[in-house]
Amino acid sequence: MPRLALAICMLWFFSLFVFRTIVQWRATGSTGVKGFHGRVGSLPWIAGVAASLGLALAPLAPLSALFDWPGGSLLVAEPGLHWAGAAFALIGNAGGLLAQLAMGSSWRVGVDASERTELVTHGMFAWVRNPIFSFISLSVLGLVLLVPNPLSLLAGVLTLVGIEVQVRAVEEPYLLRMHGADYARYAARVGRFVPAIGRLRDDASRPGTAHASSHRHLDVTER
Repeated sequence: MPRLALAICMLWFFSLFVFRTIVQWRATGSTGVKGFHGRVGSLPWIAGVAASLGLALAPLAPLSALFDWPGGSLLVAEPGLHWAGAAFALIGNAGGLLAQLAMGSSWRVGVDASERTELVTHGMFAWVRNPIFSFISLSVLGLVLLVPNPLSLLAGVLTLVGIEVQVRAVEEPYLLRMHGADYARYAARVGRFVPAIGRLRDDASRPGTAHASSHRHLDVTER
């Protein structure tokens, strides 16, 4: 199972990053990789560091199990659980790639605050606002089940924390600034990571609230 997990990690990296970056560059002349920004200790910085560390640790989990490194011992030895993890990881990989491709030229890794891209709301994005992160989270869960050791658990926690902070503190405020009322209505209608969960209230639609798009904001209270 550790060998399968390592192969899935390699597939995940080359399909979701290398292949997708090449597709973006050939289509637009830009890689779409904007990176992570923010002063040390800020929420954008925490998001970038947590996600990057989590993704870097992911392949170390199966390697540590293969070579009996510290932290590599499996906490659960149940073949059925491991095969379920493999299925989740592969489904997450395939779904993540399809969601990335559905974004077309709007696909980015990270956020450039000065750049405006099209708001994608069709296909998977009509059901959840962040299907790429939804499928990445499924892949992370799959890795934990496939190689359930301390390193995979740490990788999973860091990745999920990075995703949550990135979406809530970086991407959602950016999209609201860029798209105003359109994003406010979209976020009030569509769930964050799963359908119908994590929708945000559009305060600008309430009586007595300013209607100018530059003053619109989303109430962080979820429905």
